[in-house]
Amino acid sequence: MVLITLVGETQARVGNRFYFMGPQTECKECRLKGVCFNLEPGRLYEVTSVRDTKHECNMHESGVRVVEVEKRPTLVCVPKKLAIEGSMITFEERNCARMGCDKWFQCHPICIESGEKLPVYEVIEDARCPIGDDLVVVKLG
Repeated sequence: MVLITLVGETQARVGNRFYFMGPQTECKECRLKGVCFNLEPGRLYEVTSVRDTKHECNMHESGVRVVEVEKRPTLVCVPKKLAIEGSMITFEERNCARMGCDKWFQCHPICIESGEKLPVYEVIEDARCPIGDDLVVVKLG
């Protein structure tokens, strides 16, 4: 399914990835807000096609362009026992305060909330956990 949205002119290039963080209060009166806000907040998207149509925008100085996007999976650390490709899991954020760990952002993704049910697309690799948890890196959708 093709998703159409608007992004700032400087972000409108194929391959550009962005997290949609939700509606802006400055946009509540805009006639195009339905196109901008049709994405899921907190999800990662990738621009797959840029269209010629351009619009003025109060948030983007150089305007916005119509683009096609796809939702992209997110790399996340999960317990090894849950890492089964094709399965649905309930994501639970790790209880760890080691912010210097190279896997910290995969254990605490900004785009997925604890309790959210998501499919496991692919098991990537074992994750070395400094506190000893048996984790693997997976692509969650």
